[in-house]
This record gives sequence, C-alpha cells and structure tokens, in this order.
Amino acid sequence: MVIMESILGKLKHYVHPLQLMKLGRIDQILKKLMIVVPGHVRMLMSMARNRTFNVANPRLTGKTECKAKINALNSYGKLQLTTVHNVHNHGLSPKKSRFFRCNREVSEAVKRVLDTNDQAGVRLNKSFGSLVVGAGGFENLPFLEKDCRNYIDKARHLRLGAGGAGALREYFCRMQYKNPRFFVLMDLDDDGRLKNVFWADPCSRAAYQYFGDVVTFDTTYLTNKYGMPFAPFVGVNHHGQSILLGASLISRENTETFVWLFQTWLQCMDGIAPKAIITDQDRAMKNDITIVFLTTRHRFCLWHILKKVPEKLGSYGSYKTGMKNDLMKCVYDSQSVEEFETSWDKLITRTICMKMRGCKVYTLSGSIGFQHS
Repeated sequence: MVIMESILGKLKHYVHPLQLMKLGRIDQILKKLMIVVPGHVRMLMSMARNRTFNVANPRLTGKTECKAKINALNSYGKLQLTTVHNVHNHGLSPKKSRFFRCNREVSEAVKRVLDTNDQAGVRLNKSFGSLVVGAGGFENLPFLEKDCRNYIDKARHLRLGAGGAGALREYFCRMQYKNPRFFVLMDLDDDGRLKNVFWADPCSRAAYQYFGDVVTFDTTYLTNKYGMPFAPFVGVNHHGQSILLGASLISRENTETFVWLFQTWLQCMDGIAPKAIITDQDRAMKNDITIVFLTTRHRFCLWHILKKVPEKLGSYGSYKTGMKNDLMKCVYDSQSVEEFETSWDKLITRTICMKMRGCKVYTLSGSIGFQHS
C-alpha cells in the first residue's frame, strides 16, 4: 500500500489530470494506468498524448515517443519496482501540479466565506481577490477561481430565491386543501434551501394501483432555472400511453438523494413496490434501488443502451453495411429470451472476425427491458 501511494504521488506530478480524476481510489487509478501481463505490471506515463475515448470520432493525436515509464513486479499481491525511467523528451512543470484537479480543494472555511459573500451580493471575483490577498498570493491557494465559481453555482442550485421556498410550500398546501389525497414531501434545510421535493396528485396515486407493474425513472429529462433535475416516475396504461406516477425536483444525484426519493415515493404509494423499474445506466441509482425496492427487478433503459452503440461500433466499416440492421433486428424482433439468444449467437458468429469479442452483451428478459448477462 505504501508503494502504491508513493506511485500515485509521482503520478499526480507528471500524469495529465484527466487520466487521474475519473477515478478516486488508488487501486482503481493504478489499474486504469497499468497494462497487466502474467506476473508483471507495466505502467506507461506519456505526457504528450491527447487520447480520445470516442472510437466513432477519433481525434488526431500528437506523440513525442516519450520513454518515461515505470515497470513493477506483482509479487504475492505487492508491487515491487523493477525499472524506473523518469527522463522525458518534452518539457515538465512540476510546480504547476497544483493546477491538476486532483490536487485542488476548496476547504469548508472558504466555502462558508464564498457562500456568505454570495448571499450578500458580493461578486465572485471580489471574493476570490480577498482570498488571494489573505493567502499572500495566487501561488499559496490550493484552488482556482474556477473552483470557487463551480461551488457557488452548485450552492445556488440548492437555494430558492427570496420567498421561493415559502411560495412553493403555500402552493402545495393549497393543493392538499383541495384534495387530501394530494401527496407532497419537501426536504428543506434551516436556511430555506430546497434540497429535494416530491409530489403526486390523486390521479397518479390511483393510476399506480392499476398500472404500477413497470415504472420508468429518468433524471435526464430537464432542469429548472435553479439547475435542479426534474425526475418523474412514469408508467404505461392499457392504451399504451405514458402516465405520470409522481414527480420530483432533486438537488443532487447521489445515494442519499435517491434513497430519500425512492423511500418517499414508496410511502406515497402505500408501500407497494413495482414489479420492475427501468432506469438509465447510473451505478449509484442501481445500488439505491436494491436498498429500497428489495423485490423489484431493475432493468436498464433500452434507449440508453442503444445510444452507446454508434459510439462503440461506429468505427467499424461493417457497422453501416449490415451490422447495425442485424443488431436492431436482434433487439426489436425477439419476443423471448431464447429467440434473442439465438439471434445474438448468429450475430456474433457473423462478426467474430471483426473483433466483436469486446462488445457488451445484454440478454432480453420478457418485455421489461435488458440486463447484463
């Protein structure tokens, strides 16, 4: 573990931050940067590579053939350095490593100052300027003005305007006065900041009793002027029409928020969980569903799955000359698990010579959705 932390410390000074900040844990970072062969691990550190992750639209890359690298031996679960080449054929600026996102951090004390000044109407550049003076120069701050601006933008998403929380509460009270079956639950802090709110009218609650077998939940629909995602629960009635089964505004898309929202929605629907729920491919949401909906089947949205197909397969010449049509027929024309598996095997057989082994496989489960095989 000490070796791994030491390696990570070096990487923060030399590896481009975009290659580090997509991961948080040390073992994940090392795994991302390693090419593993039996008994050995080879780590490559190339500064002058503008790598692209979109194979359908590759970008030109500039290479300097830098030989800087670290070779390590994986011995009994521990990393033992065997070769270190720290000579680069391009310029380095270790002092600028503080600009890497992984090295920047806005402390809680600074956040309080920024938040207070923002509510008092002080412009952000003035607030940041005072922080620079207090620290004795830009070089002594562990963050940039951009980090402060990002925090303020995020904090504003949690705050309603003057009287906004009260106006929203008053509206919901009027709705409940008109019909006691109107359900609403608001999550506010002591400063009147709206964290989360969920509501469902009597029609939605009644419709769920008849059409609550399969529910879709999507947070990518739209956002309001405060930047809060609108997250509706949607079902399908006997006419094949979409029906609203509840709606919410949430401040963050994390485990705490999703658990609160799912538990609130379950409370609204008298504790009756759906048989299946369809969402996008959000890992946090997947874990939260298993926490709240113990007996509910979770399926990924077919639209989100197929949206990634051009990105993953678009660079293959055969994609537009037959592979795409075969894939769509396999997905849409299959009426059972067995039929889908048969069609998928035929598709793989026809394209195995085109290096399709790395494609993610999904199996059809009834008419609900798709799951990882």
